[in-house]
Formats: sequence, C-alpha cells, structure tokens
Amino acid sequence: MGSVHLSGQRVALAAKPAAVGGLLLTPSLAVPRWRRARGLVVRAATVVSPKYTSIKPLGDRVLVKIKTSEAKSEGGILLPVSVQTRPQGGEVVAVGEGRSFGSNSIEISVPIGAQVVYSKYAGTELKFNDADHLILKEDDIIGILEGDDVKDLKPLNDRILIKVAEAEEKTAGGLLLTQATKEKPSIGTVVAVGPGPLGEDGSRNPLSITAGSNVMYTKYAGSEFKGEDGEYMVLRASDVMAVLS
Repeated sequence: MGSVHLSGQRVALAAKPAAVGGLLLTPSLAVPRWRRARGLVVRAATVVSPKYTSIKPLGDRVLVKIKTSEAKSEGGILLPVSVQTRPQGGEVVAVGEGRSFGSNSIEISVPIGAQVVYSKYAGTELKFNDADHLILKEDDIIGILEGDDVKDLKPLNDRILIKVAEAEEKTAGGLLLTQATKEKPSIGTVVAVGPGPLGEDGSRNPLSITAGSNVMYTKYAGSEFKGEDGEYMVLRASDVMAVLS
C-alpha cells in the first residue's frame, strides 16, 4: 500500500500516519506561526452541544469527519497535544446546496461518503457527536481518493497532480550529492488534471494543461505527497509556469 507524506517543517518526533480510505497520510508536524506564543498554543475546536443532532452546511461548504490525530510517534513515544499530527483527510458527511450563478445553480461536486484530502489549516474545526469534524469550502478540497496510492488521486477544480522529477544525484562537476544537499526539483510530469474552475456563468473552464505534459512549477507551491513510485505534488494550474518539450 502506498503512503502519502505531506511535507513541511518537522519536529523531532514523527507521528504515525493517519489512514484515509486505503491511503496513509502523514502531514508535517509543523506548528504555524499563529499557533506560537510563549510555547505551543493549539486553536480549540468549536464544540457543538449534544442538543443538536445534525449539521447542514450552507452554500458551497462541506462537512468532513476527520481522522483522529495520532497520540504516539512511530517509536511509541507519547506525543503532547501541541505536536500531534493534524490530519488532512477524511470522509465527507454532509454538503451544502452549492452555488448560484445568475439563474444557474451548481451543486457540490464532491459526493457524501467520498474520502478527500484538503488544504492544510483550511476550514473551521468542530467537535460533534464526540468526533472531530471540519467545515470548509469545496474549493479547499484538493482531491478525492479513489485508490490506495497518491497516483490515483482525482484532483478537483483547477488543481493538477504532478509526479515530481527525481533530484539530481550529482553536481555539474560530478560530485555526489547527499540526500540533505539535493535540490528540490520544480519540474515534473502531469498525471491528472481537475475539470477546471467555474466561470462567471457557472460553466467549467477546462484547463489547457493535459496529462502527460512535462511542466515547470513555482517552487514551494501546492502540497507534497509521497507515493509508492516517488514524490508527487498537487497544485493549482496558476502555479505552473511553463510546459517543457
């Protein structure tokens, strides 16, 4: 089974990956600046009172039941709450009615029951029925997981799935590079593309980039994943700078 690793700054302890469908996701354990004060501060989720039995998202919002953060590292060390992995995937449990464009109404494209991956730190965290949930906009969902490996990810809207080119093993002068000194490539091959963004009239505008194209993209853009056969990126079409041939 392939695993998906979301990169970024890391702390010393590595948490166990959280499973979403058949896929393993391991977001970085970085704590964003807005969570840092005189120590590590974690934003509390909104607790929904037990007297409420359902949540109905409005507009283009989606309710996702997220995976519970791992409490221990791979070595079995108990992790403090402040550095536990924040999952980036879960199951869609409710959707809004969609968006209106004049007289056209566009329904949410993500079905209930779908296993999805979403942007880091997107949405509002909720505690509902003793389970962690996230309510977020449909556009914050990166893609739908349709298999056990990241190459089977179905990008949404204007997002593109790219298989990253392998980093150079040697310098131009022939010196062997260590793993730490290899430069992160910003070139790769397009594996899949989303249906395109919605136009002003509610119709989809297909992307001009096609699967199989070799592209150069903005450094540090998008979200990184690690699949069975290499590293992948999911980013917006606007982050692609050029097509190589």
